[in-house]
Amino acid sequence: MPIIVGLGNPGRKYEGTRHNIGFKFIDQLAESLSVRMGPGKGPFHIGKTSRAGKNIYLVKPTTYMNNSGDAVQQVLNWYKTDIDSCMVCYDDLNLDIGTIRLRPGGSAGGHNGIKDIIQKLGTENFPRLRLGIGNEFPKGQQVNYVLSPFTDKEEQAINAAIDRAIDAVFTYVRDGIEQAMNDYN
Repeated sequence: MPIIVGLGNPGRKYEGTRHNIGFKFIDQLAESLSVRMGPGKGPFHIGKTSRAGKNIYLVKPTTYMNNSGDAVQQVLNWYKTDIDSCMVCYDDLNLDIGTIRLRPGGSAGGHNGIKDIIQKLGTENFPRLRLGIGNEFPKGQQVNYVLSPFTDKEEQAINAAIDRAIDAVFTYVRDGIEQAMNDYN
């Protein structure tokens, strides 16, 4: 039973920002699958569908980014599944805008949401889908950059990347993380 979690910050203030690309991804994935998202049994919104004979849960934590581990932990506990069945989708400053990368696990790479998930769950071993947001900001302006919206030109590249990422998630659900990495990295 795959659980696909998109990281972001709740509230209108953060809508459309680079840091919320995980939420944007889940919203577009839900739309492509005609999934309706609603409140879950914990600090998250959730939607359910099936694909390739498997139930799939789409999740958006309602905690702030730096507390993402609380929501992920509660989703996994509620659905009685392990972290290796949970793909986490999030923004990555180290990737150019419009780039996607899948990984079977690894360090947080400086991402506070991933850092919190690793800390709360006690493992780095969970699949990830990283969505590149670039790093074109002056020194010391990282926070302002990640909390800023994409330009119109960047938005086009992001939308194309999200389309590829949706296909990558379908491959992940059907064939596993290794095949998805081979096809989309």
